[in-house]
Amino acid sequence: MKRLSTIIILAAVLLAACGDSEKQLEKRAAELCQYIPDHELLEKSKGYMTEDFYAVLDTLFYRLPEFEAMDHEWLHYFVTGNGGTMADCSVVGVEKTDNTHAVATISVRQKWEDGSFDESTDIEEHKLYMEKVNGVWLMSDFDGYKADCIRHIAISRDEQAMRDAIGEYLVNVIGTQYQQGEICVPTLFVVTSERPDSASVSVLCDCWVHWYNKVGNTLKCVSGGNHSGLMRLDVKNGKYTVGSFEQTVDGAGNEASAKRIFGSYYDVYQNGHSNEAVREAIRKEQTREYLRRNNIDARFYQDYGWPAVDLFESE
Repeated sequence: MKRLSTIIILAAVLLAACGDSEKQLEKRAAELCQYIPDHELLEKSKGYMTEDFYAVLDTLFYRLPEFEAMDHEWLHYFVTGNGGTMADCSVVGVEKTDNTHAVATISVRQKWEDGSFDESTDIEEHKLYMEKVNGVWLMSDFDGYKADCIRHIAISRDEQAMRDAIGEYLVNVIGTQYQQGEICVPTLFVVTSERPDSASVSVLCDCWVHWYNKVGNTLKCVSGGNHSGLMRLDVKNGKYTVGSFEQTVDGAGNEASAKRIFGSYYDVYQNGHSNEAVREAIRKEQTREYLRRNNIDARFYQDYGWPAVDLFESE
């Protein structure tokens, strides 16, 4: 009798050691579905995701420049609600791959905010990856895209390092040619870039520098100007420095020099350079990013003789 009791106790211990039951895992997967990112990453999501997965999503949503992350819309990898709909998730099943890893199959259908369904809406299946950390099942990936997210972050950070080097050159070299104020904000429209080898990069670009004085919550423009052309950057250990800048000439020879420098990309350059709406959109977007990165409290910029422009009007 004692032996039988011992066997029963050992069996119970072994069952517990093997992990959670299928129903428990399905219930946990359903709970984790509530924290799949939509258009924002909830702060409370941190308690339901592995540390590295949360860090990846946090970087994508909030640590990348807005003009690089495309307002986060590229995150179509994840189940989202949009246009008045929300994702309705149900757990089809869970496969436990080992004692600390499992994959849940999630059935997803978009429903209207009133809870009704559009009968023509497709039902999709996604994979929610789970990992047991300190005895708790957490979301560790979704549809296996974490690796792609990490690659995207690496590419974006490399792109930002290049932009930062160009920005520093515009401020510290080009900016010295102008009457200076308190703040110099560079803006950059990259027409195209080429990497002939690992140690260099050529960038066709349309650049602006603006010097401002901050008056209240307004950046008052003191001076500024445009500089377009071909920048050649040196790359060493992931760091960029501007080696040379061949600019378009002013005056009568401007068009000819622009066509020579930009070549087959001249129309792309000209479509941005000559379009005031495009120029202003780039200026607003990159000025907002500059303010955010440098913790500057301002809402408007104002060119001399013109009304103030609300930097956050479109948000």
